[in-house]
Amino acid sequence: MGGSTWRIGQWVIEARSKPINLDDDIKKRLVPFLLNTIHKYGMLHFLIISNNHNISPEGSLEVDVCPYLETITSDAISRTAFGSSYLEGRLIFELQREQAKHIMHTVRSIYIPGWRRHQRMMRIEKEVESTIRGLIGKRVEAMKTGEAVHEDLLSILLASNFREIEESGNKRFGMTIDEVVEECKLFYFAGQETTSALLVWTLVLLSRHPGWQARARDEVMRLFRNRAPDFDGLNKLKIVTTILYEVLRLYPPVAVLSRRVSEETKLGKFTLPAGVLLSLPVIILQHDPEIWGDDALEFNPGRFNEGFAMLQAKMAVAMMLRRFSFELSGSYTHAPLGLINIHPQHGAHLLLHKL
Repeated sequence: MGGSTWRIGQWVIEARSKPINLDDDIKKRLVPFLLNTIHKYGMLHFLIISNNHNISPEGSLEVDVCPYLETITSDAISRTAFGSSYLEGRLIFELQREQAKHIMHTVRSIYIPGWRRHQRMMRIEKEVESTIRGLIGKRVEAMKTGEAVHEDLLSILLASNFREIEESGNKRFGMTIDEVVEECKLFYFAGQETTSALLVWTLVLLSRHPGWQARARDEVMRLFRNRAPDFDGLNKLKIVTTILYEVLRLYPPVAVLSRRVSEETKLGKFTLPAGVLLSLPVIILQHDPEIWGDDALEFNPGRFNEGFAMLQAKMAVAMMLRRFSFELSGSYTHAPLGLINIHPQHGAHLLLHKL
């Protein structure tokens, strides 16, 4: 795999391995929008689930939560990123999801990517960039004419960028349009796919460890009771935070990180020629008893006494803990799979109990 295909592949893997760098001011402004989206569309999906599954007399139902969590997080990301331009944003994210599938197929294959696949990947890249540039152009014109500013990520990025350029008096201090485009693309890969995988594994592990599930629910109820989660409250979720970190340790967003040596480099007693590809087995390091102790393979959030994906995960977990208790279904088969993003091969079948 080389050329543009290689570049796209490395970009996707890099995006999934990095948190989105938003400062606390931007995060605070996104929380109400994120809360409304997760509540509105999350509850809609659970209503759909309820109408299409058999609910036991005790108010429980069995469901594979994977596709629903993927849709909920994707909707939340789309609306948070592009607001009223949600449909165009949704198109961008669907194209990037297809791109990710092509990349995973290419990475797993021992053969050079076929011509049709390569051409499709190039068309996707061009269409995504063209659509994002069109959205940016419309927003810039609206801001110049004094129209009301949307409270979504794109408008916040552009407003912050304009302010930085204005304060410095130099365009070189702000982000270029190319950089804004890359931020929007990164927002999807680092925010949606990593978050949906994190939520799935969190529910699976909390189903396996009801004691930690109860402790997390008690913390959520103590902090929020009947009020909606807010930014300051989410930052006080200590138990939920340690649980999420432990889930990320056991099931990292990226199993292996790769770096290509750009020029001859001396690394200790080794000399690395230019062009050599180095691989760091993240998942092996995070399961190493020499680093984490004899219980390295066990779920123990107590060993831990943050970016947009973690904020979104806290919000979603807090809201689910308030409404449901959950346990593994007898049909659940534990089979983590993935070279780029680790996901349950056979889904995540859980029993949800409405509280």
